[in-house]
Amino acid sequence: MTDVTCPNVNEIELHQVLYALGDFSRLHIVKNLYLNGALPCKEASCPNMSKSTISHHFKILREAGILHCEKVGVSHMNSVRSDELNKKFPGLLETVISLIPEIPKG
Repeated sequence: MTDVTCPNVNEIELHQVLYALGDFSRLHIVKNLYLNGALPCKEASCPNMSKSTISHHFKILREAGILHCEKVGVSHMNSVRSDELNKKFPGLLETVISLIPEIPKG
């Protein structure tokens, strides 16, 4: 198992987090991971999303410091850095998650 590089909690900046959360698909990825725990990229993303689009969204979320990614074999297991983000920006993540509508099926 190998961790994929993500910023130290002290390097996470609010404007980057808000930018990353400013996309409908990324909001659903974060909500899915927040509610279900660590998942591979394909399982955490929206249905019918291309591989390149999935990679793009996960890269933005990782670089913003929202996700932790660990490589397990050929899979990238992703999880939300809930505890770290809550210490840095109290209540932000829970508020955003509570406002995201259900993920459309199909």
